[in-house]
Amino acid sequence: MTTPRSKTSCTQAPSLQDLLHHYACEAVHFSGDANASYERHVMFDHVVWLQAASLRERFEAVARSLRDLLVPRWLQTDAAYDRTNPKQVYYLSMEFLIGRSLTNNLTNLLVEPMVREVLQREGLDLVALAEQEPDAGLGNGGLGRLAACFLDSLATMQLPAMGYGLRYHYGIFRQQIQDGSQVETADPWLRHPDPWEVLRLADTVEIPLHATVRLDRGGETIVHQPSVRLGIPFDRPIVGYGGTTINTLRLWEAGTHHEFDFGEFSSGDFLGAVHDKIVAEHLTRVLYPDDSIERGRTLRFVQEYFLVACSLADIVARFRRRGNDWHALPEKVAIQLNDTHPALAVAELMRILLDQARLGWAEAWDLTTRTLAYTNHTLLPEALEKWPVHLFEVVLPRHLELIYEINRRFLDEVRTRCPGDEARVVRMSLIEETPVKRVRMAHLTIVGSHSTNGVAEIHSRLLRTTVVQDFAEMFPQRFNNKTNGVTPRRWLLLANPDLAGLITEAIGDGWITDLAQLRHLLPLADDAGFVADFHQAKRAAKVRFADWLSASSGQRVDPDTLFDCQIKRIHEYKRQLLNLLHIIVLYNRLRDNPTAEMPPRICFFAGKAAPAYRLAKLIIKLIGNVARVIDADPAVRGRLQVLFLPEYNVSLAERLIPASDVSEQISTAGFEASGTSNMKFMMNGALTVGTRDGATIEMAHEAGEDNFFLFGLTADQVLSSRGWYNPHWHYEQEPETRRALDMIAANVFSPTEPGIFAPIVDVLLTHGDYYMHLADLATYVQTQAQVSALYRQPGAWARKAIRNVGHAGPFSSDRTIANYATDIWQVQPCPVA
Repeated sequence: MTTPRSKTSCTQAPSLQDLLHHYACEAVHFSGDANASYERHVMFDHVVWLQAASLRERFEAVARSLRDLLVPRWLQTDAAYDRTNPKQVYYLSMEFLIGRSLTNNLTNLLVEPMVREVLQREGLDLVALAEQEPDAGLGNGGLGRLAACFLDSLATMQLPAMGYGLRYHYGIFRQQIQDGSQVETADPWLRHPDPWEVLRLADTVEIPLHATVRLDRGGETIVHQPSVRLGIPFDRPIVGYGGTTINTLRLWEAGTHHEFDFGEFSSGDFLGAVHDKIVAEHLTRVLYPDDSIERGRTLRFVQEYFLVACSLADIVARFRRRGNDWHALPEKVAIQLNDTHPALAVAELMRILLDQARLGWAEAWDLTTRTLAYTNHTLLPEALEKWPVHLFEVVLPRHLELIYEINRRFLDEVRTRCPGDEARVVRMSLIEETPVKRVRMAHLTIVGSHSTNGVAEIHSRLLRTTVVQDFAEMFPQRFNNKTNGVTPRRWLLLANPDLAGLITEAIGDGWITDLAQLRHLLPLADDAGFVADFHQAKRAAKVRFADWLSASSGQRVDPDTLFDCQIKRIHEYKRQLLNLLHIIVLYNRLRDNPTAEMPPRICFFAGKAAPAYRLAKLIIKLIGNVARVIDADPAVRGRLQVLFLPEYNVSLAERLIPASDVSEQISTAGFEASGTSNMKFMMNGALTVGTRDGATIEMAHEAGEDNFFLFGLTADQVLSSRGWYNPHWHYEQEPETRRALDMIAANVFSPTEPGIFAPIVDVLLTHGDYYMHLADLATYVQTQAQVSALYRQPGAWARKAIRNVGHAGPFSSDRTIANYATDIWQVQPCPVA
């Protein structure tokens, strides 16, 4: 493996500070004459006269000019870490949903006014320019966005840290809606050069595998035929607010030494000539390849190992380069595993310490467990990964050998503590014996780390008391809670300039880095002038969103309508179906009573369904079909509207969340780990309709339940109802429930495709309604009636919304990271000169 080359390899040379000073002066020159920097990049990067440059070329020039400004600070950050050798955090995640970088970096570097002035002189619009940057296809949902918020907070709080992920060429997929159905296409977000990333070929690492893949044999995995994959790093700057600290997100791309076989090409086998290159690059083509087929499972398994192996090789090389002894590993390195995807880090770190460092087992295990920490993000069994043993045998036999030994020693300890309890031994084993022999990755991470945290109080409690109760009883000191948070820089300061400006005018700008200061807004909830200004800020966000929607899709919405929003991954437990059933009930009520007092409402949905998740994709189609039926009915026109917004991403969320009046957080209680989207809605002044699930419980406790719209069964009630719950009771006893389901079954929403939605009716009635939509529907409908009644009282609505904003302080990712830093990582800030 190649030792990473430091970006500041001459840190001991006397001329380094002079060099950095020179670069800093250059940056000051660019900031003082940003126009010259911009024109230089347009001309010399693209070889085009300024007046002939395309908007994309102009965007790249602005971005590179901004990168010129931050590079000296980026170098100084790395130099400070190499010089002071602090304990450093390394965050491993399969996803980093970072969104667009231009506007975020402008905001955090505090140079937006200067850049706007330059753009104005050039006749350019910042919004139009920013549209030229695609959302980075590096994530899918809350897991990846949380990782991005955490990186922002780590840099803002001047904590030495680095993120590691994979450089997916085509993201997860680009979502299109055709005839109401989700269609997946490639997301070529790297079609143009990315002006932010830096290729670090000198830091390339070699990753050996025990098998190889041959495309000429139908994608067959050939055992006992070792192969080597290259991990090629691309670095992206993570700018902390104020620009003092700029950390790094390192993304790995897969490659091979054998990119081109000249002999194969000369013999006429043109595909064979590039076979190794094609196979290697498959590893980082897409996020989450479909694991419903064997080849997809193998690819995803190797993807996860590739992330772990590349990252740990890089981490260890940095650790050793700074002159550290192996015994100091936990004192200098904190590795956080974001969910079970990087769980192989346990076996890989043990392999490094045993086979490379030549340490004994006991010491290697002690160092491993004290270095690694694990965040659990789900209670869903299907998301707690289990990999077939045969995959390890074919691809990673040494790691399987180590896992077996870890398991043997661990189960000996279990038997010592609980003699005679073989049922417990079976439950806690790292190996699931039936129906297929598999490695339980969550068990591996819990045993192999010193900390396991959930991401909301209820989630952490359920994790300890239900999912891994045996482990919590055995290692109570390892389990803790770290309620998630979101960065206020992107989700309020950047996304909602009108509200952010109003807040700053009222209480100053300290809230940007100390969100607890939003509490100073609470007395203003009763100030008529502030309430009026708050209304105006909300309406400005709604107008801005409506204008964007009209320009981008041709769809028109009225900003004076209640914006009701559910944006998240499409899944049965998220219960988009519950929302849709309420919409059908509302539709029927309006048709039956056209004069009913009800504020006009637009119900927005957005989110992606996994390609192999057929029912989730069917829910998307039902949303679209219901929307068309309602839109075509003159009896409800202007009073009820449903819109599904395709290709949900960070940029869409930045527009829609500030404009929303209502946040739908209606998961089945006990299934949502945290729900960070709700925190974004809260700090932007939306009111929550939600179950007592995830972080919603803590948010309602903080703001007062009278400022939330809570409904439905609790997690304990959901658990206690298993075995006797009968959805048919609700169908028979609740006329509006029965009518809504009958309309779906009778093809009211699918006249040209009869029977297409039968699986949805079957899930709700025939198959027991596992996620209890019908159990909560009646109370959900009643709660939504309370929402409508309050919305007709603008002053009362605004007061509750302001109180939500004022109580959003604890849900900043800065607070979450401070808790991680103190309780799990034991890291301190490392100020950069």
